[in-house]
Amino acid sequence: CALTGAGLSTESGLPDFRSPGGIWSRYDPDEFAYPRFVSNVEARRSYWRWSAEFYPGVAAARPNDGHVALATLERAGRLYCLITQNIDDLHHRAGSTKVIEIHGNASRVGCLACGREWPRAEVQRWLEAGTEEPRCDACGGILKPRTISCGQAMPERETEAAFAEARACDVMLVVGSSLVVHPAAALVPVAHESGASVILVNLEETPFDAIAKVVIRAKAGETLRRIAAEVVGTEGNS
Repeated sequence: CALTGAGLSTESGLPDFRSPGGIWSRYDPDEFAYPRFVSNVEARRSYWRWSAEFYPGVAAARPNDGHVALATLERAGRLYCLITQNIDDLHHRAGSTKVIEIHGNASRVGCLACGREWPRAEVQRWLEAGTEEPRCDACGGILKPRTISCGQAMPERETEAAFAEARACDVMLVVGSSLVVHPAAALVPVAHESGASVILVNLEETPFDAIAKVVIRAKAGETLRRIAAEVVGTEGNS
């Protein structure tokens, strides 16, 4: 089982949220918290102004060697589940199919009232045409990307599935996550306590380095490429 965080996608040119210079060093996350978003029209307009600037970079990003390596490990039958905190859809675009997105996916926008959905690219066109606060054209409800914001409830089905996979796996490969955001961070000790070997690939220290069997301080893309080449290459010769 793999768990991926923003440190993997930074190698595709996407900024992370919590590192120095990351998104939350330039924006106040409380401004975009879910309770404020649903209750305050000015907060929604502010959010969509930011989102209109942020989304083109997400749409233009391409999977890097790390995303491709994880998809390769899945096809080789060595990776049975991929849990991601990322919202950028890059795992799907790299070819991974067994993906649990515990923080949602920025490629879709949904109505909070009736549930109707639109591609995020379509909503981007509305924003560029001058719409300040997109609304559902079916019921007039508030629109929001299908991502999990601060203060918003985690998706129950995805969260339950992620913890079930953490308890069942024999190895948990953690890549590019600071492991400070819960409940995602709790997946690591759950896997460890269930008997899994934990492998951490991250440039910085994490709160769970001490329980890891292996800690690799290196960039995610190159490290995963080498792991996949070793595993798949060795199996291909056996």
